[in-house]
Amino acid sequence: MTERLTKISIDATTGIETITELTDEEMSQVELDRAKALEEFEAEESRRSAQDALKESAKAKLVAGQPLTAEEAATIVI
Repeated sequence: MTERLTKISIDATTGIETITELTDEEMSQVELDRAKALEEFEAEESRRSAQDALKESAKAKLVAGQPLTAEEAATIVI
């Protein structure tokens, strides 16, 4: 990331706002947090895609009259 982020600090007793750039350490933490969030998002998307594929497989097998795997059967909600 090339942009330098800022933070706002407000003194609760005086109401004075101070805007400062993040330190190198804070910028590194922001990058780590973003990477972790992206990794978690991609993992959740992958999990959802796998679950959707399993449901589609179960539906297709039901329509074709084929037996379901235990995993496919677990996707059916009655």
